[in-house]
Amino acid sequence: MAFVITSPCKEELAGECVEVCPVDCIEKGEGMFFIDPDICIDCGACEAVCPVEAIYFEDEVPAEEEEYILINRQYFENK
Repeated sequence: MAFVITSPCKEELAGECVEVCPVDCIEKGEGMFFIDPDICIDCGACEAVCPVEAIYFEDEVPAEEEEYILINRQYFENK
């Protein structure tokens, strides 16, 4: 499990999440940030500072945002 960044991040790109991540698992992609699930240590630092509340623990992603779980995984699989 890992944290997932969802649609409120699209085009927001505030970046506080990147600054606080202790393991550098957040990358800037096309129009939003993504969390590498293989590196994320589930510390929650990113979730606490997100100004648009776009970050959720994978099991807590709202139903209408669940597509972002797959979008996030695919971003890192296609790298």
